[in-house]
Amino acid sequence: MPSIDISRYNQKPKPGTADNKGQGVFDFLNKDISFGSGQLADKKKESLYVELGSLLQAGINLKESLELITVEQEKVKDKQLFLGIQKAVVNGASFSAALRQGGKFSTYEIFSLQIGEESGKLNEVLQDLAKYFQNKVKQRRKVISALTYPCIVMFTSLSAVFFMLKVVVPMFGDVFIRFGGKLPYVTEKIIQVSKLLEHNFLWISFLIAVIIIGLYTVRKTERFRALSSVLILKLPVIGNLAQKIYLARFCNSMRLLINAKLPLLQAISLVRQMISYYPIEKSLQAIEKDITNGKPLHQSLQQYTVYPPKMIQLLKVAEETNQLDFFFGRLSEQYIEEVEYKTDTLSNAMEPLIIIFLGIIVGGILVAMYLPLFQMSNSFQ
Repeated sequence: MPSIDISRYNQKPKPGTADNKGQGVFDFLNKDISFGSGQLADKKKESLYVELGSLLQAGINLKESLELITVEQEKVKDKQLFLGIQKAVVNGASFSAALRQGGKFSTYEIFSLQIGEESGKLNEVLQDLAKYFQNKVKQRRKVISALTYPCIVMFTSLSAVFFMLKVVVPMFGDVFIRFGGKLPYVTEKIIQVSKLLEHNFLWISFLIAVIIIGLYTVRKTERFRALSSVLILKLPVIGNLAQKIYLARFCNSMRLLINAKLPLLQAISLVRQMISYYPIEKSLQAIEKDITNGKPLHQSLQQYTVYPPKMIQLLKVAEETNQLDFFFGRLSEQYIEEVEYKTDTLSNAMEPLIIIFLGIIVGGILVAMYLPLFQMSNSFQ
């Protein structure tokens, strides 16, 4: 296979280009709609690679395959993108070069497809990319489905609590003040919280807005990414879940690139550019230098706690038997299964816990409001 110059892919992407990653606390969800990233949605990429691979396997040439895929596009923006790719191929450009001109695809995809074209294994690379994005979309849907119902319950319940503190409690408070007498301790404290919320509502809203804007502004800075990743990793269940999601993506990406006969050092360099999980991204910078100096991959990985000991031991065997692509594939499948199991478990555990927690809060407010009424009724007997 001809040698390929990777130096042009190692340049830092400019803001707004396809490789400019939006990174933050919730970036591991990697939404289908990439706000401001310039990327084509993962679901559309999956569809492109599945359809193109099937058409090529059926004996239809690349130009006709792209024409059929372009006709299927419903959105004007997508149709224009695929028309541009189709025209570039018709004018003699390779498929990978056409995607690079489109500016909606990552370096990871372009480089993988370029290797596939030059090695005569384009269809295999298309299948691998389709599987990669299929797993990515499946992972995201699992996480979102696990969090959607608890978030809806939480939002609805907190809205009810807010309404009670803002409207219902002040009404009861006015009634209690008219009757006079000593209020129960719990009732008195809840009325104080209600008054605090009523008198400082605008300031509290402003403070929340400032915090949100501040976090959004600094979300791409290295210091914030490092701090947020450490905090997330320390969270019970959620930290381990986020780690496994990105380990699955790391292993799957390495499998695809090594399977395409890309040298290990270049594969690591490419994965480092496309992964958006700070602990892995930062570690890969040092691992590149270690491998350049002749250090085995498993020894470089074991310096970082983000890589589990079991993973390192398996990669040690992989290096000794020259089966890195196979073992990276097995690790990816294992982590994907663990993520699916943990998201299901998290969802099943969160739903009743949230309902119980918020039920206690709402019930506590109601009891606090009715306690003075019980006292007054007893005084009239």
